[in-house]
Amino acid sequence: MQMAPQMGYDRAITVFSPDGRLFQVEYAREAVRRGTTAVGIKAKDGVAVLVDKRITSRLMEPKSIEKIFQIDNHIGAATSGLVADARVLIDRARVESQINRLVYDEPIGVEALAKKICDFKQQYTQYGGVRPFGTALLIIGAEEDKTRLFETDPSGALLEYKATGIGAGRSAVMEVFEEKYREDLEMDEAVLLGLEALYKAAEGKVEAATTEIGIIKLCDRKFYKLTEKEVAAYVERMKANVAVDKGEKGEKGEA
Repeated sequence: MQMAPQMGYDRAITVFSPDGRLFQVEYAREAVRRGTTAVGIKAKDGVAVLVDKRITSRLMEPKSIEKIFQIDNHIGAATSGLVADARVLIDRARVESQINRLVYDEPIGVEALAKKICDFKQQYTQYGGVRPFGTALLIIGAEEDKTRLFETDPSGALLEYKATGIGAGRSAVMEVFEEKYREDLEMDEAVLLGLEALYKAAEGKVEAATTEIGIIKLCDRKFYKLTEKEVAAYVERMKANVAVDKGEKGEKGEA
């Protein structure tokens, strides 16, 4: 029996196939694509990350699922993919952040931290006996007079965005952002747009109990997660906006 073309190029060590592909990295990306949807979006006065936690059983305690983490006072991150892998990367990011404070007596730069995490990820695509991290991170932060939003890939690649998504609903999220994102959005508007993107990705199954939101405002440059009550208020406003939009489209269709 003839083996599949990739056999032998994805076992124990990440090596290039004859056509220049790294199959283990591609498998790690697939793990991210099957993960829960997370979105990041910048506003003119801050930046936010939002995650749909995807509760699979009514017996599960939603609060036990954590997909948004604080890394430093001015930096947070959202994850999609393998949760255990994400925890390792978050712990690494926290250590790197504290090392910077001890050595230089100042908070670490958002881009500098994102690059350190990507360098760490890249090492796991290069050495034998290890596998790539099956998780992607959205890293948000504030420095001086601007906010930053970075997406990290299992390969160690790094990209900065104004608005983006990772996980199972990425394509639906990007459709919403491509159509409706503006650089002059207020923080409230950005959160509502992020929720609308999650709503579309989850086909309408967005509830306050299964949604996490983390934000950083430029006025204080502090990361914090919204309470369930605050999230519920945003979810209700988003659903009302979506209902109005549907009604307007329906009227135009009839006309």
